[in-house]
Amino acid sequence: MKHTFLLLITIIAVTLIVSCNSKKQEMDNTKQTKEVKAINISDLDTTVSPGEDFYQYATGGWQKNNPLPDEESRYGSFDVLAKETNQKVNELIKHLTEQENEPYSIEWKIEKFYSLGMDSARIDKDGLTPIELMLSKIDKISTKEELTKQIAELHRQGISSTFNVFGSADRENSEMQIAYLYQGGIGLPNRDYYTGNDDRSKEIRTKYLSHIENMLIIAGFDKDLAHKNAQEIYNLEHQLAEKSMTNLELRDPFATTNRMSVAEIKEVSPSFDYQLYFNEINLPVPGTINLSQPNFFKQLSYLYENIDIETWKTYLKWNVINFAAPYLHSEMVNTNWRFYGKFLTGALTQQPRWRRVVSKTNACLGEGVGQIFVKEYFPPEAKDRMISLVENLRASFAERITQLEWMTPETKEKALKKLAKINVKIGYPDKWKDYEKLNIEDDSFFANIIRANVFEFDDMISEIGKPVDKTKWFMNPQTVNAYYSSNMNEICFPAGILQPPFFYMNADDAVNYGAIGVVIGHEMTHGFDDKGRNYDLQGNLNDWWTKEDAELFNAQTQILVERFNNIKVLNDLNADGKLSLGENIADYGGLVISYDALMKALNGQTPEKIDGFTAEQRFYLAYAKIWAQNVRDTEIRRRTKEDVHSLGKWRVNGQLPGLETFHKAFNVKKTDPMYLPKDKWANIW
Repeated sequence: MKHTFLLLITIIAVTLIVSCNSKKQEMDNTKQTKEVKAINISDLDTTVSPGEDFYQYATGGWQKNNPLPDEESRYGSFDVLAKETNQKVNELIKHLTEQENEPYSIEWKIEKFYSLGMDSARIDKDGLTPIELMLSKIDKISTKEELTKQIAELHRQGISSTFNVFGSADRENSEMQIAYLYQGGIGLPNRDYYTGNDDRSKEIRTKYLSHIENMLIIAGFDKDLAHKNAQEIYNLEHQLAEKSMTNLELRDPFATTNRMSVAEIKEVSPSFDYQLYFNEINLPVPGTINLSQPNFFKQLSYLYENIDIETWKTYLKWNVINFAAPYLHSEMVNTNWRFYGKFLTGALTQQPRWRRVVSKTNACLGEGVGQIFVKEYFPPEAKDRMISLVENLRASFAERITQLEWMTPETKEKALKKLAKINVKIGYPDKWKDYEKLNIEDDSFFANIIRANVFEFDDMISEIGKPVDKTKWFMNPQTVNAYYSSNMNEICFPAGILQPPFFYMNADDAVNYGAIGVVIGHEMTHGFDDKGRNYDLQGNLNDWWTKEDAELFNAQTQILVERFNNIKVLNDLNADGKLSLGENIADYGGLVISYDALMKALNGQTPEKIDGFTAEQRFYLAYAKIWAQNVRDTEIRRRTKEDVHSLGKWRVNGQLPGLETFHKAFNVKKTDPMYLPKDKWANIW
């Protein structure tokens, strides 16, 4: 689950006014084009029956008509919308580059950041210059004290090294912001890549070691030294990974909640000077700190004491090089992509520069860009309709909780209070981020990325020890996604996702309930999934369930675990039902809650069929459409290992067989592959 920014345009010369008005008219004409059809017959594959393979039936035509582009490892409805949204953002920013902006205004900062990122010739000419001073500073380290200070500086610059630090709501007092220390410091996506014994993990480790060596050589290291240093870097990372929690273990909020003082952390991890570190990041009195993975920090202490400074310096240089690689000269960028992009995900070509630069502009100046985006693309009536949908879903969820047979009245009452307390954010923030203190200069793309990171880090640190700002957003308005925050007990739907195929201003209710309605219900359900249920209505980590209810809940969720564990995503690989449990519970909840809400909206009426489909059928077709995708085998393997979300196909075919309403909508028979008997249904929410 992060940021967004903005502003309109001051035009000086008459010729610029004419030019911009012309471009504005073009944009208006684009927005007035006919809205995409919600259920398009060409998206279907009617050679397959719904009861045989609903995903293929509902999305087979889409898959055929939307082949994987070379630059994508996965290409689905979600990805298409994200790409189209980024194209809109790109055009908005390009308009800024074509006008005269007041120096250091938000428009000027967005334009300057973007333009420097697009200037590949200048970036190539700069070579390694943007990181030379950083590498030189690491070279001069001679003591552990200087090493600690350098790690702190890298963290301020947004460069992950050794471990991570961030501010968030205290899990036991959600009204206050505290510091979290979190495992990190590795260059592969998670610990399992370092410890797995399967052939793919072994291959990745071998390739990664070679990748480190190649990157060091490009960065100017002697070839023989690069070979030796690469092994040292890998060995250090491997030792950090060995004591890191797995992705599954990280889902347990109780295991990762360990509130301590600096003195108590020192007892766990004595070799690292945490007080010096906090001084260097401008948090001299951190107060209560959450040490998320104590075993990891014990290991860090051991390594800090027993690994020589020269090896640590080499490791820190690698952290800088690895972080900077996507933003430096072409050889560095391409070598970095060949490992992290082509090899790990299976993409055949790199994304065009404009997509990469827009992505980074969104990351660094997100709400500044977001203000422009929502003014152009998010009408007020969309927000009004979303508010109505959310409240209809909330009412439907409340009724389902009331009718649960497995939950005691005591826990039901608390669940209903938590549901009623969920805060809802739609479209864009009421209070925008102020970028006045962010310095953007006309020197280099990478230098501005570092400045933006320091700005964000310092802003985050300044909030620690203070009341939580509940107006703050954790996604940009232009982001195609949504989230639920356990600590905030809130759901958020940015403007970016409130577009087709998730949300249609002019479509029938069945489509919107099947698409964005399920997304709303999905995010609400996260407050009551296997992880979110451990937080109370205030967002505090608090076991408010009776023992009996918890056992019955776990028995029902185990049905989903077993169902997804038995899904073969590749011939030699099954889905991970435990890792994806939270998202699978949320998908289940979103489906049943939104379907009930649709039935209430229809109020017993039977709308006329549209394109031959009933409202019930359109609900499920709309749901399947948002998960339509083509995906490479390499990416299937990677996501199954890393991602808590099930693959698109199984968010459809893994869920719908357990829903009686789906069986009825498409006359699914007991002999059909899409049928599951009642004893295999998960009666959760």
